[in-house]
Amino acid sequence: MNWDQVKGKWTELQGQARQQWGQLTDDDIAEARGDREELAGKVRQRYGKSKEEAEREVDEWAARL
Repeated sequence: MNWDQVKGKWTELQGQARQQWGQLTDDDIAEARGDREELAGKVRQRYGKSKEEAEREVDEWAARL
């Protein structure tokens, strides 16, 4: 799934994002609004990952959808 599709279906995909990244709060998920960079930033913040790691993880998650 590309990021335009993710953004368009974000309401439906929030639960899957919560399953993938359990340390993200409901507010983190809501604030991301399906934006790739915002979601990667939240993952980076909560998990202490590098920017590259977080972006790769987010991209892999979207590709599996």
